[in-house]
Amino acid sequence: MRPAIFIGALLATFFGPGAHGAAAQAPPSSLAPPPAASHEAQTIDGVAARIEDDIITESEVRELGAFQELVDGRSKSRVERIEELADQWIVRGEANAVKYPRPSGDDVDRAYVQFVKQFPSPGDFKARCTAEGLDEAAVRRILEQQVFLSRFLDYRFRPGAQVDEDKIKRYYEGEFVSQLQARSQPVVPLEDVADTIREVLIQGAINDRAKAWLDEARNRLKIDIVAE
Repeated sequence: MRPAIFIGALLATFFGPGAHGAAAQAPPSSLAPPPAASHEAQTIDGVAARIEDDIITESEVRELGAFQELVDGRSKSRVERIEELADQWIVRGEANAVKYPRPSGDDVDRAYVQFVKQFPSPGDFKARCTAEGLDEAAVRRILEQQVFLSRFLDYRFRPGAQVDEDKIKRYYEGEFVSQLQARSQPVVPLEDVADTIREVLIQGAINDRAKAWLDEARNRLKIDIVAE
């Protein structure tokens, strides 16, 4: 099984990387004139997009692509990655506004250990990180961001995403049982899986509410993507 990036199809892409968490929090680096005797090449981190009075840098877009390559074996288009980073910018702004707490060091350690376990071996994980240009610090930073944003979305939308017993029963009798039968697996009693199904349905409702909120918030923002 391939390692999964964070919370469902929508939120999975959220907790991607960024030099400052996902969307930039500082202006692009300025380049001081090099000494006259120096001919070494210097790299300027370009602006990939402007969002309100902030920016998303090209390095953030590249790092998100590298993380997607690490997880899925391919990265999304530049425009799609910029849009994902803009969504992260929105969520992070809301979380910071209410002073939602950042994950602890232990939280990040646990997330990192679990992430590495999704690869065939620690050696394979390190080799793939090296191939994508990601070091351990970058992966930890990305995972810290994922944990922070996913917890905030859960905190914000879980209270309104509860499901009743009828929904659990309908899901069990429909999708759940049919999936087991398609795999030729025994059908377990509803009471044995009710809590698991409840959480699946709650997570689906959280994702739906988060997507609707993001769509509305995005429409209010001025986002200008800079051509490469």
